[in-house]
Amino acid sequence: MTDTLAARPASADLLKPKLGFLGVGWIGRHRMQAIIDTGAVEVAAIADPSPEMAAEAGQLAPGAAQVLTLDELLEASIDGVVIATPSAMHAAQSIQALERGVAVFCQKPLGRTQAGVRAVVDAARTADRLLAVDLSYRFTEGMRRIRELVRGGELGRVYAVDLVFHNAYGPDKGWFYDPALSGGGCVMDLGVHLVDLALWTLDFPAVKEVSAKLLSGGEPLGGHPDKVEDYAVATIELEGGTAIQLACSWKLQAGCDAMISAAFYGDVGGAALRNEGGSFYDFTATRFRGTARETLAGPPDDWGGRAAADWARRLAAGERFDPRAERLVDVARVLDRIYGRQEQA
Repeated sequence: MTDTLAARPASADLLKPKLGFLGVGWIGRHRMQAIIDTGAVEVAAIADPSPEMAAEAGQLAPGAAQVLTLDELLEASIDGVVIATPSAMHAAQSIQALERGVAVFCQKPLGRTQAGVRAVVDAARTADRLLAVDLSYRFTEGMRRIRELVRGGELGRVYAVDLVFHNAYGPDKGWFYDPALSGGGCVMDLGVHLVDLALWTLDFPAVKEVSAKLLSGGEPLGGHPDKVEDYAVATIELEGGTAIQLACSWKLQAGCDAMISAAFYGDVGGAALRNEGGSFYDFTATRFRGTARETLAGPPDDWGGRAAADWARRLAAGERFDPRAERLVDVARVLDRIYGRQEQA
C-alpha cells in the first residue's frame, strides 16, 4: 500500500494534499470548485470519459493532468480522490483507492447495499484513510440549527419525524432506472438524504422496525425486478418509540420543482426545515412553540459544496480514518430494510 501522506518528510508539512477527481459532470465540477475555494488542497489530476466534461473541469484547475481512468489517477501520487461516477461504481472505486492509501470523498450512495457500504468502511479503517460521503443536507445552516435544538433537549423528547423529498423531475441518465446499476430508485437517490438527516439529528438511535410501500408508475413495484421505484413511503420505528414517516418520489405532479422538508416534533416544541417556493437550494428552518413560530435560518445559504470542502480541510489537517464512518452503514441498513433486503444484512 502506498502511503503518500505518511511518506512526506516533516519539512513538507506545509505541502497541500494532491487530489484527483473521478467524474466531472455538473456535480463533480461543483464540488471541485468548492474544494478549490478552500485553498487547502491542490487539484493534481482529472479523469472523465467525456472530453467535453474534462475540458470544462480543466478550466477550474488548469495545471491538473488529464487522464482517463482511476488507475491513472492513482498513479499520479494523489492523497485523495473525489468520486462522482454512476452509483454502481462507487463501492469498488472507493475500495480500490483506499487500498492504495488514498482518502475518498464519494457521492451518495457509497454502495447499493449495506454489504457494499460495509466493505468500503472496512477498507477505510484498514487503510487508516479519511472517508466521507456527500450527504450535503447536513451542512445547510437550518439543519445544523435544528440538530443543535434536538441535541440540547430544547424540543423535549422527540417522538415524531416527518421527512419528504418529492422531485417533479426524474434523473436524466438511463442508469438511474436500471436497478442493477442504481441499486434502487427514488429511495436510493433522495431517501438516503432523509434517512441520514433523521438519524444524524437524533444521534443515530437503534432502529426497531421498518415497513415500506414502493411504487413504479403508480403500480406496486413487487414482481418487477427490472424496474425501480419512483414513489415510496416508509415508516421507521426507533428504539424508544420515535416514529419516522418518510415519503419521496420522482416525477410527482406537485405543482412545483420540489417539495423537501424534515420536521421534528417533541413534547415541548418542534422544528422543521422546508424548501422555499419549490427550490432545490433555498431552505428556511423554523422553530415551533405551540402556535408560535421563530425563524432559525433562511436563504441565502451557499451550502451545496460544504461537505466536500469540509472533507478537503480535514484531509489537509492530516485526519485519517474517522470512526463516525460507521454511521454510513447504519443508513445503508435502513435502506436495505425499506427495499426488503434485511435478509442480506
